[in-house]
Amino acid sequence: MGDVVSFKKSKPSEKHKGKTLCHNGHHKWEIINEQKFDVKLGKLMTCYKCQRCGATKNRLI
Repeated sequence: MGDVVSFKKSKPSEKHKGKTLCHNGHHKWEIINEQKFDVKLGKLMTCYKCQRCGATKNRLI
C-alpha cells in the first residue's frame, strides 16, 4: 500500500506556526557551542541557535 496524501489546504496559522515571533525579533536562543575560540581576535565566543526558526548568532565573551 502507498502513503495517504491529504489534499486539504493548510491554514495560515499552521503554515506560519512559530515564525511570527522570530520575524519580529523575539527569538528563543539556546547555546549550541560553549567553548569556541576565535583565532583572529584571540577570544572565546559563544554560538547561539534559535529553537523556532534555526537562525544562528555568535557572541564574543
